[in-house]
Amino acid sequence: MKKLFALVALMSLLAGCASTPIPENKAGVEDRTATGAPAQGGAAAPVAPQAQQQVNPLKDPKNILSKRSIFYDYDKYDVKDEYKPMLQAHAHYLAQNPGAKMLIQGNCDERGSREYNIALGQKRADGVKKLLQLMGAKESQIESVSLGEEKPRCTEKTEECYSQNRRSDMLYPGEY
Repeated sequence: MKKLFALVALMSLLAGCASTPIPENKAGVEDRTATGAPAQGGAAAPVAPQAQQQVNPLKDPKNILSKRSIFYDYDKYDVKDEYKPMLQAHAHYLAQNPGAKMLIQGNCDERGSREYNIALGQKRADGVKKLLQLMGAKESQIESVSLGEEKPRCTEKTEECYSQNRRSDMLYPGEY
């Protein structure tokens, strides 16, 4: 009798658990219409293509921000007027992107002593930094360094080659 009572109790317990309705697992129908409204005639409306990814303005050759070098006359560190629109564009970019950083590298040709070229390269880089700050960039976004004559673009001993080495280069993270 005890076994029968235990069996009835067990069956009641199991029946009590099974009395809770189990929700049906229905698969949902995916809506593939562009507007989210049901398509007419049961056919799915074409989905609009995703917008093209925007090109990074710093790497777009059509954008002034892709220009990064300022060239100088022999033994000079003043920025020529022809480079000011480019500097204005970079200053605006930095002002609009407070997390952006820039490194300015001042360079010289090989003429002059090593010490003189380091000092001249620093004046060139600092001049660009100051102009960018006056145009709206924050000091904390810009670092200026001199490379002196250590990073030439051209190694021939001609005036054309020297003129390529007298420059300041503006670099963003990942470029130096």
